[in-house]
Amino acid sequence: MASVPVGRIIYTRQALPAVDLVSFMLDRGDIIIRTDRSGTLGVATRKAVVAFEADSLDPAGQAGWSVTVIGQSHEVTDASEISRLEQIGLSSLAPGEQQNFIRITPGILTGRQLCALTTSS
Repeated sequence: MASVPVGRIIYTRQALPAVDLVSFMLDRGDIIIRTDRSGTLGVATRKAVVAFEADSLDPAGQAGWSVTVIGQSHEVTDASEISRLEQIGLSSLAPGEQQNFIRITPGILTGRQLCALTTSS
């Protein structure tokens, strides 16, 4: 997962599934995203079970991989942890100030390799 810069976070918004494209980094086995504290994503992912998916595809070679993580998310509130995370250089795809960090701790991890089907003639 660390080889790709973007993934999708799947969470609940108004009792329905929602998906947002986010930049992320791995930190100590957890997924870190950066959000606006009062924005929809920041509010919805505090203390929630979420899914996160990242993938890499090579359309020309018809190959790639996909990884899905399901786990508990929580807002990072410890000042020293926030200071450390600010140094890792994670930016956000969303405009505006994204000063909130959300940590997703994996509970269930699934993945698959995508391969081209070959046919013989």
